[in-house]
Amino acid sequence: MNKTFHRIYIGSLILIFLSVLCASLYYGMDYYLTPHVERFYHPMHKLLKPSGLIGHGYGIAGSLLVIIGVVVYIIRKRVKRFMRLGLLKHWLEFHIFLCSLGPLLILFHTAFKFGGIISIGFWSMMAVVISGIVGRFIYLQIPRSIQGKELSIDDLEKLDDEINNKLRKVYGVDEKIIATIHGYSYSQKSSNSISRSVLIILNSFFTNLKFISRIKRSLKHYNISKTAMKDVISAIRTKLVLQRRIKILMSMQRLFKYWHVAHLPFAVIMFLILLVHVSVAVAFGYIWMF
Repeated sequence: MNKTFHRIYIGSLILIFLSVLCASLYYGMDYYLTPHVERFYHPMHKLLKPSGLIGHGYGIAGSLLVIIGVVVYIIRKRVKRFMRLGLLKHWLEFHIFLCSLGPLLILFHTAFKFGGIISIGFWSMMAVVISGIVGRFIYLQIPRSIQGKELSIDDLEKLDDEINNKLRKVYGVDEKIIATIHGYSYSQKSSNSISRSVLIILNSFFTNLKFISRIKRSLKHYNISKTAMKDVISAIRTKLVLQRRIKILMSMQRLFKYWHVAHLPFAVIMFLILLVHVSVAVAFGYIWMF
């Protein structure tokens, strides 16, 4: 999947999510804003209440999306037969999409009213969604191969050398500029502290923009075409990101292990309560339109 197609892919997922959100709000906003004690008399009550045709459908569709999102990602990640089927990061993005759209539909299924054991399940689900977003951020900070395997510091340093050679031999970038880039990328010390690593990530976003802008001005003194200039800047950005990841690699790997400890229990609680909720609903005859 090239960059253009990947952007279309991500844009499509975001568009679908926003479309479902806007359509659901537009259709049922008046009902959801009605006080709970008065909803029984609302003309949309039979359709949008949790056991209603649409409200119940929201719950079923949302639950299925979450289950599919989890199962498909686990199969792709754990089953050897499917490990070569697309890039893992693209499957992770699809997993995040389904496990964000599913809870959104479940939220509309509740009609924004939940209590008792369902409230525990709901907030567990929200914890899973939020921790999933955080996990995605952490995942991006850990360098991986195209197959999704974690890279070692030696692997990263080899990639860094390849970028330096590319700047020298392919684009003919002056050694002074390469030395400036090298000096800047090594200006910050490595960190094994998680809090320090987060600060490095946030700080590098702004400082890198300023530094790249300075390098662009320096490169204008050389006869470099616009296309080559774009490629050179892209390679420099890659080098800076690579060096930042080398500095924080160990702390991000440790944080990712902690994240699993936090993410998994909430997911287990969510699925257990979902199982109880569905079992009780079926036992009392709430089987949608079937």
